[in-house]
Amino acid sequence: MRLIERILPHGTKYDFIRYRLFAFGLTAFLILGSITSVAVKGFNFGIDFAGGILIEAQAKGERADLHAMRETLNGLGLGEVSLQEFGTTGRDVMIRVQRQEGAEKAQMEALAKVKDALGPDFTYRRVEIVGPKVGGELVRDGVLAVVLALLAIAVYVWFRFEWQFGVGALISTFHDVITTFGLFSITGLEFNLTTVAAILTIAGYSVNDTVVEYDRVRENLRKYKTMSLYDLLNLAVNETLARTILTVSTVFVTVLALLFFGGEVLRGFSIAMLWGLVIGTYSSVYVAMPMLIYFNLRTGKEKAADEAAAAQVE
Repeated sequence: MRLIERILPHGTKYDFIRYRLFAFGLTAFLILGSITSVAVKGFNFGIDFAGGILIEAQAKGERADLHAMRETLNGLGLGEVSLQEFGTTGRDVMIRVQRQEGAEKAQMEALAKVKDALGPDFTYRRVEIVGPKVGGELVRDGVLAVVLALLAIAVYVWFRFEWQFGVGALISTFHDVITTFGLFSITGLEFNLTTVAAILTIAGYSVNDTVVEYDRVRENLRKYKTMSLYDLLNLAVNETLARTILTVSTVFVTVLALLFFGGEVLRGFSIAMLWGLVIGTYSSVYVAMPMLIYFNLRTGKEKAADEAAAAQVE
């Protein structure tokens, strides 16, 4: 905390709201780009959603020869086969085989071919076979989980604050979620159930950061009744800036550790979380806060004037 205080002295007065129009333009670009990519390019669905065979193999020797393995498996006539090394020893390989035409028997025959082709030099730590029906159900459930989470967040903020805060939090969180979808669509990273978990985590982190800043806005509305809304929003962001940077920094280091040491299984989750930390902090400051200016949020002075006018009428 002392390091943060040295970097950010007490009483900072950065004018964040000044760049709101540029931020709104960037936000619109990111959202439209993400939606376009999802609609045109789609996702690189993992075995969870697309169906197929997933094999986690470990070489008994020193290192796995990916080139030789790829040539061997491509010659089996099983369609698309991808291999990816993970871990730090060079012995672990993730093998993905596209779903074969036919029922479960066809998948088991393909699995047997892969094991026979690789021979006794490998041990198999994990084998998963996912059918298309199960994959379709998982896609539907994943979309439903994200939509319900967004609605629940909006309702929570709406009841805790005023309706303007609820709309701002919903738009900010939607921005974070849709741009994360766009990241996976544009980059072609594998989209699986772990990615859905990361997106839900991002939504929770983003709204937590937004609520902290909104809570400070509400306190300042009561404390500084004559301050303009523009200055009040800037003050709220500056007062929570040290906390925001400290939180992001600690979580960022933790997620980096997952990215480098968590293996292939957590790679997509880690990348999504790193993106979510950056985009979530950006949206809390440059989307959720400036939007209050355009939602006719009343300051303490304006509320007092309304109450005085109502008293005179009575």
